[in-house]
Amino acid sequence: MLSALDRRDRPPEEGAAAGLQGFAVDKTFLSSLKGILLETELALSFIIFICFTASISAYMAAALLEFFITLAFLFLYASQYYQRFDRLNWPCLDFLRCVSAIIIFLVVSIAAVTSRDGAAIAAFVFGIILVSVFTYDAFKIYQTEMVPRATQGDEQ
Repeated sequence: MLSALDRRDRPPEEGAAAGLQGFAVDKTFLSSLKGILLETELALSFIIFICFTASISAYMAAALLEFFITLAFLFLYASQYYQRFDRLNWPCLDFLRCVSAIIIFLVVSIAAVTSRDGAAIAAFVFGIILVSVFTYDAFKIYQTEMVPRATQGDEQ
């Protein structure tokens, strides 16, 4: 009988490794337009969180929350794990994530610039850049996923 220590030192069997295939990262997604947009949103949200932590800690929760939401969407899309939840309308959820982030970061960035602190002004600049990235992402989602396409029968 093998102890837990002996099993830990051995490589996993084929069946155990096959069970983890659902969490494999799709590297082609990370280099696609959607992957780059999510990575940019993630990086800018983290930068804004750091700026708010250094200046106005009252606004850092919005940046941290959006960081975690974007990280969750990046994980779900990169691992293709979202396909297991087929009852959810993922393009609509992603669109609503972008629209809510646009509203939140626009309000928080404008409120932060009134403090005239150096880090708050940096958070304002990065916030405006992030709002433009979220706006572009929402536009691309709307254009590719939500607008019904014209079929051959509709054009004639």
